Amino acid sequence: MERVFIVGYMGSGKTTVGRWLARSLSLQFIDLDAFIENKYRKTVSQLFKERGEEGFRELEQQALREVAEFENVVVSTGGGTPCFFDNMALMNRAGITVYLQAEPGELAHRLISSRTVRPLIAGKSKEDLVSFITRHLAQRERYYLNAAIVHRTEHRLKGKDMHLTVSQLEEKLRNRRKRDDA
Repeated sequence: MERVFIVGYMGSGKTTVGRWLARSLSLQFIDLDAFIENKYRKTVSQLFKERGEEGFRELEQQALREVAEFENVVVSTGGGTPCFFDNMALMNRAGITVYLQAEPGELAHRLISSRTVRPLIAGKSKEDLVSFITRHLAQRERYYLNAAIVHRTEHRLKGKDMHLTVSQLEEKLRNRRKRDDA
């Protein structure tokens, strides 16, 4: 039985890396935001708008508790998931957590070139975005750094870089399992 939880800031590659890692490890992949959207038949943005952040975070925690019971999964979380309630502790108890760490400038570059619409950063210039990410990441990183594994990602994750990232993560997971079994 294996559970891996991928955490990190938006744009860090949680979903992309999670999919590749799950495929490589022959595990099921679950994107927590997609799981919530399927369960409630509404987008995360709609749920945020209707219930406010506190209401959304309660739904998110319920969904996290649910997927934390699944076996043989890689779960990609939302950027804020580890920062509320006891979510980070829950993930650490249920499986192995991996923080995909990247610099604010790199995150801004990824987010600006992303096709995904993110209301939190809509309309920001690259300079404004770097400043916003720097401040926001400073608030969240204390939660992210509680992950069992911290993996730095320096550049956009695709192709050869993705294969390298996944093989590095597999090695870190093997080493972590050995330590846990000792």
